[in-house]
Amino acid sequence: MPAGLREVLALRGGFLCDSAMKRRQLRGFDLKQIETVASLIGVDEAGRGALAGPVVAAAVLVTKEFLEGRWAIAKAHRVNDSKQLTAAEREELWQEFETLATQGQLHAHYGVASVDEIEERNILGATKLAMRRALEGIYPPGAFVAAIEPDLFSSLEQRESFQPRVSCRILIDGLPLKNFPYPHHGIVSGDARSLCIAMASIIAKVTRDRLMVALDTQFPGYGFAQHKGYSTDDHRDAVLRLGRCPHHRTLFLRKLFAGQIDPAQMDFLAET
Repeated sequence: MPAGLREVLALRGGFLCDSAMKRRQLRGFDLKQIETVASLIGVDEAGRGALAGPVVAAAVLVTKEFLEGRWAIAKAHRVNDSKQLTAAEREELWQEFETLATQGQLHAHYGVASVDEIEERNILGATKLAMRRALEGIYPPGAFVAAIEPDLFSSLEQRESFQPRVSCRILIDGLPLKNFPYPHHGIVSGDARSLCIAMASIIAKVTRDRLMVALDTQFPGYGFAQHKGYSTDDHRDAVLRLGRCPHHRTLFLRKLFAGQIDPAQMDFLAET
């Protein structure tokens, strides 16, 4: 084998080993985070920076048993930040997550905030709303509020309605969120550091992609099935040609086109 080819293969092999090692660190990160609690919930979003379509968040609950189980040990190295995976890889992992959820090995839920809610609350407020909806599919906010356990002198109603505080740590990708109803830890670049956050990023991405493909059939010509509502040359050209549809984010479009066209020609932002 030529020396040059050996060097290329060695470099490539080293890169693949480093990549696999980094992915294994996601599971190791979660094993450290779960040491003092019974479970972890990873939360991430998709679509925050798009010009069109909803923002989608997902929440994935895992236990120490899952993290030390066969699937996590043998197959979790394939999980990564959804942006680093191909569409086929994300779909394959989605199917596996669905099977794991059916088997009771993990619990997952997603939440959606519409374009109207993005316009009303701004993108940060809408993202928090989608994350709250995703978490509510697993635990209500009240489950994390400390409560005094009823004693023998409490009423029957108090004893029967008592719900102990759950032993769970919530990890959200990014900085901590202000005025959020769930106690949580913000993990910067969490989808590249935590297995459960990376799993949530995949579920959020696949869910949103499917919604955008459905929108493409309702509003043909914009190319939603291809760019998923993000800012591409083809998408911008389509908006200029067709005008905005009800699923475009008006503020995002105005910022995008500000200074690029004559303000008198901004009529294209009117809904088609």
